[in-house]
Amino acid sequence: MDPDSILDRRRLKRRLAAWRTLAILALIGVVAALTARYALPIGDHVVRLNVSGLIVEDADREEALSELVDDERAQALVVLINSPGGTTAGSEALFHGLRRVAEKKPVVAVIGTIGTSGGYIVAIAANRIFARETSLTGSIGVLVETAEFSRLMEKIGVSTEARRSSPLKGQPSPFEPMTDEVRAALDAVLEDSYAWFVDLVRERRELTPDEAESVSDGRLFTGRQAIGSKLIDAIGGEREARSWLEAERKVPSTLPTRDLSYDDEPSLVQRLADSLAEKVLSFEPLTLDGLVSVWHPR
Repeated sequence: MDPDSILDRRRLKRRLAAWRTLAILALIGVVAALTARYALPIGDHVVRLNVSGLIVEDADREEALSELVDDERAQALVVLINSPGGTTAGSEALFHGLRRVAEKKPVVAVIGTIGTSGGYIVAIAANRIFARETSLTGSIGVLVETAEFSRLMEKIGVSTEARRSSPLKGQPSPFEPMTDEVRAALDAVLEDSYAWFVDLVRERRELTPDEAESVSDGRLFTGRQAIGSKLIDAIGGEREARSWLEAERKVPSTLPTRDLSYDDEPSLVQRLADSLAEKVLSFEPLTLDGLVSVWHPR
């Protein structure tokens, strides 16, 4: 082999070695960044709980909150809310979980774009509630909706038959008109749940009966309106929440923040795949059964 060819081969090897080194360093950097992102902080910290989308019962979330109660490293809990609500029972369960935490350490709620109905039930579990000036909150109430297709079924020649142990079993039904007896039974359930909701708001927000009644007609409030109605305490976001914790509860704003994780911890590869899938897919079907405390535009 001539000298020029030998020199060319050596130059090529040096370039390949340099590119391999750069690739290895880049991979180390990615792993280090992901490790830093998902690693739990050592020592004192503030925990962040994200409540977004429709709220339903979640046993893993309840267990994580129970463990948080006894975690001496966790100095406070910030609850970020961006939810129109969900099932009334799911919102109630989360409310009680947060109240157990609040018995041991301060809890602050921050309403983002929306924190209505069941989302507001979650918010009033906190020691203090922040919201943006244009955040939507309120919508205090309970809802049952059903559809009835009996006339349509008659037109297309379809009929159904149901055998019941009692008149109210399986009611309301989409296959037959609602009777006065069914309406009365549903109204009784709604009134009981609504009274529970209003009493909870009155107690947690320290409202008079008249004040509670005036904000409990199902209407929405902006953050600015909610201050005047005593539904929230202050305008702001997570930064203002941390400032309040430092000023009023002596929790330093310099403490690191850890997101409360209550699902099975995925592998590094799974995290990368999930992150990519999040960008591509954004639809997840979800059905709600039972009473709902949720706001949605018709």
